[in-house]
Amino acid sequence: MQKITTQKWPLPKDLFSIKKLPWEFFLILITVFVFILSAYASPYFLDPWNLSDATFNFVEKAIVALPLAMLIICRDIDLSVASIIALSSVAMGFAAQYGFNIPVIVIIGISVGMLCGLVNGAVVTHFEIPAIVVTIGTMSLFRGISYILLGDQVLKDYPEGFDYFGQGYIYWVFSFEFMLFLVATLFFYFLLHKTNFGRRCYAIGNNPTAAFYSGINVKRHRLLLFVIVGALAGVAAVLLTSRLGSTRPTIALGWELSIITMVVLGGVNIMGGAGTITGVFIAVFLMGIVTFGLGLLNVPGIVMSIIIGAMLISVIATPVLIKKFSQRKG
Repeated sequence: MQKITTQKWPLPKDLFSIKKLPWEFFLILITVFVFILSAYASPYFLDPWNLSDATFNFVEKAIVALPLAMLIICRDIDLSVASIIALSSVAMGFAAQYGFNIPVIVIIGISVGMLCGLVNGAVVTHFEIPAIVVTIGTMSLFRGISYILLGDQVLKDYPEGFDYFGQGYIYWVFSFEFMLFLVATLFFYFLLHKTNFGRRCYAIGNNPTAAFYSGINVKRHRLLLFVIVGALAGVAAVLLTSRLGSTRPTIALGWELSIITMVVLGGVNIMGGAGTITGVFIAVFLMGIVTFGLGLLNVPGIVMSIIIGAMLISVIATPVLIKKFSQRKG
């Protein structure tokens, strides 16, 4: 008599493994949790206009974080972005003082940012000096030039209508800044994930030598990325200066930490070769919700800086700890 056996279908061991879930999934979970917690902690959190005003606190930083993510994927970094914003703002301030119209002021701001990015990229690629060393130097250089040119002055005689870039609304609670950020996100998503330019970024980040021998002009590619980062820092300078209505050498002081945190929190490998614009996009909103929620609770700015620093360290350390734990378990 034939023995009848019932077959058991074993579940794969890694079905619920943390390794199989994308980093963006965890970011979404954390963002939703923080959003619910903030809504519960403050009755003013869910007000549409309050949420709209909250975007002003992170959009300028986020616009710089998008191209910076691509630069970090290429194993480079730019720590001078906040100083570029300051120098671009100072240039726009002097242009306004001399009576230039709004289009010229905007072009000057973006052009100064591109020039600063070109300086960074040229020094890094031509002299083969690590980007972190070069941009630490230019961070002080660009900020120092801003202080030399402006000193303790404040420039605020901008033409009428210039404030629209940083304070205007396109529709209901959707500001010009926020809509520009969404457009920039779509652009850099397409550039990184749908074009040969983006594929070259990953190739350079994983192995620059192999990328060179496969026909990629590595130096030119890196130089172009530095220029793009500088240009978007110039755009951020336009938005920030317009929102504040004035220029001073201390503008955007300390923004480097927040911008880099957005990038790394979004899952971009600080050592290069991995990361997505989607992750950075989610991380931007996570940081925006955290800072906005803490602001409604009257948490001091220094405490927010501590929290942001702790987030940066945690995100960098988490993959290392998971890897070590997995090795011990295996």
